[in-house]
Amino acid sequence: MKKLVAVLLSVMLLAVSACAMAQTTLTVAGWDTATTPYYAAIKAGYEAANPDVTIEWVDLASQDYNIKASTMLSGGDTTDLYCVKELSDLQNWSKEGLVVPMDERIAAESYDMTKYAGMDACYVSLADGKQYALPFRADYWVMFYNKDLFDQAGVAYPTNDWTWEEYAAIAREITEKTGAYGTHYHTWTSCVANWAVCDGVNTLADGEYSDLKYFYELYQALEDDGVCMSYDELKASGMHYSGAFAQGNVAMMPMGYWYASTLMGYIKDGTASMNWGIAAVPHLESVPAGSSFGSPTGIAISASSENQDEAWKFAAWMCSEEGAKVIAETGTRPAYVSDAVAAVMASAEGFPTDETTKAALLPTAIALEWPIGDGVNEIKTAVNEEHTLIMTRELTIDEGIAEMEARAAEFLTK
Repeated sequence: MKKLVAVLLSVMLLAVSACAMAQTTLTVAGWDTATTPYYAAIKAGYEAANPDVTIEWVDLASQDYNIKASTMLSGGDTTDLYCVKELSDLQNWSKEGLVVPMDERIAAESYDMTKYAGMDACYVSLADGKQYALPFRADYWVMFYNKDLFDQAGVAYPTNDWTWEEYAAIAREITEKTGAYGTHYHTWTSCVANWAVCDGVNTLADGEYSDLKYFYELYQALEDDGVCMSYDELKASGMHYSGAFAQGNVAMMPMGYWYASTLMGYIKDGTASMNWGIAAVPHLESVPAGSSFGSPTGIAISASSENQDEAWKFAAWMCSEEGAKVIAETGTRPAYVSDAVAAVMASAEGFPTDETTKAALLPTAIALEWPIGDGVNEIKTAVNEEHTLIMTRELTIDEGIAEMEARAAEFLTK
């Protein structure tokens, strides 16, 4: 009997030992991992589905992330995966062979790359045309609107298929009928000029800016008519866009989707009190309805990882519908676009229940806010500086655009 017990104990110990040996720990570099809810949710979700894997986040300070991550990768650190904060970093990492291409694994598994509204293209290397990361987050821009002010004015709510001319007319009508601001533009260049990139063809770094004229003229006409707060007033007061809309006297505001969670929090704690919704941003006649712009956050596999197969499985899950649902439950906009993911997002406490708002969670295309390439950072600085001069009326629209083109040309020819 004692011998039998001993044998059974030995078998059990071997089984436990085998389980322990089969356990894989994946290390994943990110920023603000202790304070950002979706990191904990991703870890819990993946480990629940894969009990033989442990996810360990490697927290790098947000302000130092790009430099620290690049240093770790180039130094051969064996951290398995890296979140991609800046698109330019991914280009450098791929060019230097610090991260591995995913194309063969994508093809072998027939991995669905059609659900990212075009954001996956941001992680294709300019050097060799291969896919080096997948997007798991993609903030894009929508139109927030105050239903109470629309009701007060007797104006129909926006649809997800409306033009900029219709938007401007609605904004004017609400101001005329209620005395409230029909719309609000924060001071960023993106709030006024970036709509030109929604066609997926133009970029803010192509050196040709005549396509911005329409949007500057639209803005200045609304400002002149008192339909929105003036740029000078906003700069002088330092008013934040979140507070401007939350005070309840602004009917519409184009802004990144990230503002939804902030607004729901304001209403929950009593900072704001309104019925609200979102719609797709307006579009030019030549641009499909539901088009917007934004920027992604991705995940890449280190070339120094000793667990590349497991790392791919994690990245594929994180960026799939299953992972997207986990991310969406935290109030964060995942990159993966589907009805099921939208349903999770819409189920958040305080989120509007109307069909237009729900449908706005399904963009048809998301253009990149700023492209990648040599000279882009310098061009971005030039465009932003000339934007300020146009908005303050120190330069006419034509003069400002001419200056943008002249300054951008310096970096396009290098």
